Amino acid sequence: MTIASLARPEIRALKPYTAAVQVDDTIRLNANEMPWANNNDCFRRPLNRYPEIRPSALNALLAQHYGCQPQNLIVTRGSSEGIDLLMRVFCRAGQDSVATTTPTFSMYRHYAAVQGARIIECTTSRDDGFAVDVGALLGACDDTTRLVFVCSPNNPTGNVIARDDLVDLLKSRRNKSAVIVDEAYIEFAEQASMVELVGHFENLVVLRTLSKARAVAGARCGCVIAAEPVIQLLDNVQAPYALATPVVECVENILQADCIDEADGWTRGVVSERDRLMVAIREFPFVRRVWPSSANFFLVEVRDVTALLEHCVGDRILLRYFGGDLADCVRITVGSAAENDLLLQSFRKLRAS
Repeated sequence: MTIASLARPEIRALKPYTAAVQVDDTIRLNANEMPWANNNDCFRRPLNRYPEIRPSALNALLAQHYGCQPQNLIVTRGSSEGIDLLMRVFCRAGQDSVATTTPTFSMYRHYAAVQGARIIECTTSRDDGFAVDVGALLGACDDTTRLVFVCSPNNPTGNVIARDDLVDLLKSRRNKSAVIVDEAYIEFAEQASMVELVGHFENLVVLRTLSKARAVAGARCGCVIAAEPVIQLLDNVQAPYALATPVVECVENILQADCIDEADGWTRGVVSERDRLMVAIREFPFVRRVWPSSANFFLVEVRDVTALLEHCVGDRILLRYFGGDLADCVRITVGSAAENDLLLQSFRKLRAS
């Protein structure tokens, strides 16, 4: 049995949408487009024409950037679309389940609900640094579990899952589930990406995004990296012309070497500022705990969340509150050095009050 064979049977039988043929240097009277470009059109590819059904040049650039083959990657509108596509491809409403940990990125639960898949959540402990117990996660899976989502570094807790544990998870769920490793924040961590193991584990799926370390959250561009049969199933389900021409050209630009070097410098700066900020924040008496982080944020437990949030809003600073099991916590995204100094100044004002 292959992982692709676990996909919904109607999806396996689905044929991709057949769009109008696109050939350079031809008169295009086959796609219901306007023959004139808008005077405000400033893009390399004219906006009166549809973009490629799948952006081949961008696909190749992203594959090179992430160290995989182009046929093992599909470009998506952020990594969130990748989560949605995987749910739709693998999960039958009312029959299949999705396993993950908690607390973690809430969109796994959201898209499972949209698809009508049962969600299985394996709770991690704050006293254990939110470490993922792979044995417990495996024990929570059952015969209906088609997808297992793990976020490393995890949002909102910032901890990574050891590579050996991820490999154990892949081996144990081989031919049973696709294991999705969400690496939205991997550039801020010391741990290497799992992308290099895609050729060794057919059930490994890696999510990557340009929203964080590459500083183009507004472009909404990410990708799914997986075995070619899985990518083909996702391709069959994804809408045609999913990536708009302005997005494609924007991302092509930021994947050039000079832009990558600049973004790498920003990433190193964020890591340095993260470590500085965490040390400073631990010293405030209203802060109970600061958990280690391998991301561009960190989680803080405080004595009075409401007072802290209201005080920071008064200083025009927004922190992230989640409630639930994290009702006494806030997540702090690392800003620029100047922004972080203002946050510390706000904290000092609260301490003085």
